[in-house]
Amino acid sequence: MAAYDGSQPQGWQQPQGGQQPQQPPPGAAPGRGLAIAALVLGILACVLFWTVVGGVLLGLLAVILGIVAAVRARRGRAGGRGMAITGAVLGLLGLIASGLIIALGVSILNSDSAQTFKECMKDADSQDDRRACEEKFKKEFEKDWDREVGN
Repeated sequence: MAAYDGSQPQGWQQPQGGQQPQQPPPGAAPGRGLAIAALVLGILACVLFWTVVGGVLLGLLAVILGIVAAVRARRGRAGGRGMAITGAVLGLLGLIASGLIIALGVSILNSDSAQTFKECMKDADSQDDRRACEEKFKKEFEKDWDREVGN
């Protein structure tokens, strides 16, 4: 292979006038940055689904970036379509799991046993009273949970 002497242009060139654009040289992959970002955020959303920031925020960002990257890859303007789709799916899974965790937490906090516990703790004057409230809450929560599950 001859050394480059500067007399001929190398690589991809911008079209001049009415010429057709030249294709990028073989082996040069178009940008995959958004696809990689979607994949990384999707993985993080699945790992951190139990947190609001991890599941909801990162999951939502992964879905959005994954869709944008997949559309760009489909139009041929970028690469990494598989990574983009995988990132969007993982982000959606993290988002759904986080939503389920949030719904479960809200239902527990709004349960009758939680309201009773709040009132008991409000009226408790000593550490022994607080421990009694905790024991009462555990028993009521277990009873409510068994009833909800059907045991």
